[in-house]
Amino acid sequence: MRLSEFWIAVRDEFGMSYGRSLTRDLVLGELGDLTADQAIEKGLPTRDVWLALCRASDVPENRWYGVGQVRKA
Repeated sequence: MRLSEFWIAVRDEFGMSYGRSLTRDLVLGELGDLTADQAIEKGLPTRDVWLALCRASDVPENRWYGVGQVRKA
């Protein structure tokens, strides 16, 4: 997942305002207690960050690949 696809998925799933708050403020335990923004800054794969954000936010699994995004194997 490219960074641009990550932000599209965040916007589509959460809305831009709430999505930005989540990526900035929600601490993701599975990513070493980093926020999504911090994890991306540290170079973690954006797909891993997206999936951690989805799990932490109880996004249904059928939307983990982003609203309108094609699931890639």
